[in-house]
Amino acid sequence: MPKSRIRKKADYTPPPAKQKTAIKLNSRAWVAPVMLAMFLIGLAWIVVFYVTDGSLPIDTLGNWNIVVGFGFIAAGFGVSTQWK
Repeated sequence: MPKSRIRKKADYTPPPAKQKTAIKLNSRAWVAPVMLAMFLIGLAWIVVFYVTDGSLPIDTLGNWNIVVGFGFIAAGFGVSTQWK
């Protein structure tokens, strides 16, 4: 019976080196200050409403001043989604 051929294996060649790609984090510069400002304005609005027994910031709104304060806070959360 004839001998089987011996296969010559190719030398090991490592995979090509991956090129490093710089990740650009283009965070918009206005997002963080606007977000924090909205949070603070909303918080200040609610605190002023409670401290002044409802006479400030807008007397005619009555208890709707709380909704306005939470609206500012919600807007701050909405702005925070733009942060990259």
